Amino acid sequence: MSKVEEAKKQKQKKKNMRLLFRSSILIVLLAAVVFALVSNFNKDKTVIGVGAEAPNFKLERLNGEGGEVSLDDLKGKGVMLNFWATYCGPCKDEMPYMESLYPEYKEKGVEILAVSLDSNDLVVNRFVDKYELSFPIVRDNGGQVLELYDVGELPSTLFINADGEVVDKVSGALTLDRLEGYLQNIEPQ
Repeated sequence: MSKVEEAKKQKQKKKNMRLLFRSSILIVLLAAVVFALVSNFNKDKTVIGVGAEAPNFKLERLNGEGGEVSLDDLKGKGVMLNFWATYCGPCKDEMPYMESLYPEYKEKGVEILAVSLDSNDLVVNRFVDKYELSFPIVRDNGGQVLELYDVGELPSTLFINADGEVVDKVSGALTLDRLEGYLQNIEPQ
């Protein structure tokens, strides 16, 4: 083997070693990035389910007397927390049921709080006027409360007892009978 061939062979060997070294570093860096992303994604992802304490939030009320509504302001009452939107067909179906039961259950210490996910107050106000809704309607402008409660499907409803504990979580529309049963479960004792 000539010196030229031997030099080429050495050069190729060094190239292969550099490639192996760089590939190893790249794999380690990619693994670190994937680990960081997965850790960050799962970090603050607390699922609010049955038995959990309902986290507080504060949103602007669109109907009635206006002002802000905070979940902490409703401590001592049962709370039906309903996530809805005007473009959601099943949401429209259950609103009259909520309105028909509201006066009776408000007297029993149960509050219905409807969190609208619409992006426009005017649309929500027209909806409220059309259905003559008297229970508090608040709007979740940036979807923070939606994310806080990990709500996916609309409508979704959480039933919270007087101690602030989530008693039931329902995805999808409720019938009048089912709704009344859930409201009875969160009546303060």
